[in-house]
Amino acid sequence: MIPRIRKILYATDLSKNSAYAFRYAVNSARKHDASIHILHVVESRPLAESYLLLHTSPVRMAEIRQETGEDLTAKIEARLQAFAKKELKDDSETLKRVASIQIVFGDPAEEILKIASTMQCDLVVMGTHGKGVISHAFLGSVAEKVLHRIGVPVYIIPIPKEDADIPLGEI
Repeated sequence: MIPRIRKILYATDLSKNSAYAFRYAVNSARKHDASIHILHVVESRPLAESYLLLHTSPVRMAEIRQETGEDLTAKIEARLQAFAKKELKDDSETLKRVASIQIVFGDPAEEILKIASTMQCDLVVMGTHGKGVISHAFLGSVAEKVLHRIGVPVYIIPIPKEDADIPLGEI
């Protein structure tokens, strides 16, 4: 017997057309009467921080991290809320399925794995751009890392190269 899908984690990198995969999360949520949890991981930028550390006091650096993190988190969360409302404007019942929006900082694959496990998600939906050497053997590096280490089904949605009609826009 196939386990019931109750929680879907939709992981997005906010890139142009990445919202295309959201439709797969929505479709699965409708079919399985599941909730959708939206996740965006802001990748750490150690080189930028290293430069700032050379020219900034440790106290000011902590303040900058806090201010930047809070501001960035608020902007991304607002963008994702507006996106979900726009995408589901004609379907208020499905909009109610969007149970949470999380913005976290760290390594994207590690954070997706951690949150999927912590939240006990039954399915992960994410897009892939498949860049480089024959589209990195058909998967992007984050998608590949998640797929090889996760214990639940993962939908890897190829992101169209041409413009989709639902871009998340620029943050």
